[in-house]
Amino acid sequence: MKPVTITPLQWRVLRDELHKDHPKSVFALRSKMRTVLGFTVREHREWVMTRPNPDDPTVDQGHYEDQVHLDFYSENKRTMFLMKYSELIKR
Repeated sequence: MKPVTITPLQWRVLRDELHKDHPKSVFALRSKMRTVLGFTVREHREWVMTRPNPDDPTVDQGHYEDQVHLDFYSENKRTMFLMKYSELIKR
């Protein structure tokens, strides 16, 4: 199942909203987060190529982008999550 990919800022906003609905104990353990929320959180850094280097074709120009991946384990929970929180994670 494809993860939901968001920025660190979007994750902070989403996490604050999730804390209103769930006790902090849900976020303390990955297994508890997976059971209650249906996903776990994974931080990721991805290389984003902006354009090829015209002077040297072996060197690409780009930058690293920090991302937060929400790995879902249930399609039903993923769908409910997207219905409830999609306004917070729109780009």
